[in-house]
Amino acid sequence: MAVLRKTTYGVSRREFLAMTAMAAAGVAVGCATNPVTGKSQLMLMDEQEEIAVDRQNSPHQLSADYGTTRDRALEKYIQETGRRLAANTHRPQMPYNFHCVNANYVNAYAFPGGTIACTRGILLDLDNEAALAALMGHELGHVNARHTAAIMSRAKLTSMAVGGLAIVTSAAAGSGAGNLASQLGQLGSGVLLASYSRDNERQADDLGMAYMTRGGYSPQGMVALMEMLNNMNQHKAGATDLLFATHPMSAERYKTSVQQATTKYKQYSDRPIYRERYMDNTANLRKIKGAIQLMQQGEEAMGKEQYSEAQGMFQKALAQAPDDYAGLLLMAKCQFVQKNYTEAGRYVDQAKKVYPDEAQAYQISGITQLIDKQYEGAYADFTDYEKRLPGNPGTLFFQGLSLEGMDKKEPAAKAYKAYIQQVQEGKQAQYAYQRLKQWGYIK
Repeated sequence: MAVLRKTTYGVSRREFLAMTAMAAAGVAVGCATNPVTGKSQLMLMDEQEEIAVDRQNSPHQLSADYGTTRDRALEKYIQETGRRLAANTHRPQMPYNFHCVNANYVNAYAFPGGTIACTRGILLDLDNEAALAALMGHELGHVNARHTAAIMSRAKLTSMAVGGLAIVTSAAAGSGAGNLASQLGQLGSGVLLASYSRDNERQADDLGMAYMTRGGYSPQGMVALMEMLNNMNQHKAGATDLLFATHPMSAERYKTSVQQATTKYKQYSDRPIYRERYMDNTANLRKIKGAIQLMQQGEEAMGKEQYSEAQGMFQKALAQAPDDYAGLLLMAKCQFVQKNYTEAGRYVDQAKKVYPDEAQAYQISGITQLIDKQYEGAYADFTDYEKRLPGNPGTLFFQGLSLEGMDKKEPAAKAYKAYIQQVQEGKQAQYAYQRLKQWGYIK
């Protein structure tokens, strides 16, 4: 008997077996028509679910990337450029929004419901609006071709095929706080982002070229973007590691953009690239380019656990940009991992004053106060964090730890119970479960 490799819709044997098992259990499964290709594809999410997933998760990624820029003129410019392209896509009805985030690494990303962000790190490497339009057009391509939704659907099938998440029933928990230094980045840069295949990237490039030319830009913007990415890929700079992990690059992509610009899109070659307009709108960002480059070097040193070197880089960066929110939090994290908790707290407090509406500083402050056994202050910080960025289950755990430290067992148990209802794996879930068991809340 022949081995079943692929079904009609390109579904693997494992996925097909999972689908049949789910159907037998009465779980809705199916395929949907791709809005770009018109072909059927495996899809367990409808459009409203894509939007709901986006709204639930994208705020956490934006915060992990130190929030959106406080340069309101730049943010408005990014929004206007993105919307100019979105009107010409295959799914213009999606609730698109576009942002520049304060992260220093080089990348751009999209969530399935239409939230698209580019880091200030990548904006510094562009030099005209057409290249920015190409970047945004590429991310719009991922949304319109439903790449992220397809990836999530396949992941959902695999999870169901192996039985889903196992609930915690035993295991020694160790410290409730665990390695709190690791919690500083528990929703760290890129953790919520999809990793695309080379085929996904090719399709997003093709769509991006179409969207940007429809939006009035020269196809040379895409050529410039691909040339920049290809050069970065060859040099493997630390700030681009996540970019090429989530968006695989190849010389082929650059060659394809050149070929398409001179053939398929040749008629648009005399359209503008708007270099001066781009430079005008990114002028404030480019004023602190030196500081951002120092932060990139500091983050690379942090990754290598070269904390003294990283601290020096962050000090130099803050000398150039003393009120930079990302720089202040990076220095706070660097002090924290060196166990300089008082200094870490000082930088966090300054970050709170600089960007009071952004959540990450309150999380770091809470963890710092937990370490220092300042439980009431820690609880207040985690409560403030939740007000600014609701929906992170880790907040419940840290509130539980803070309440336990204050010897408030009953509210601590309530927080731990709420936490393990959402998270059933890992050391923190084990700790919460063991506490509930020890206190008699679980028999």
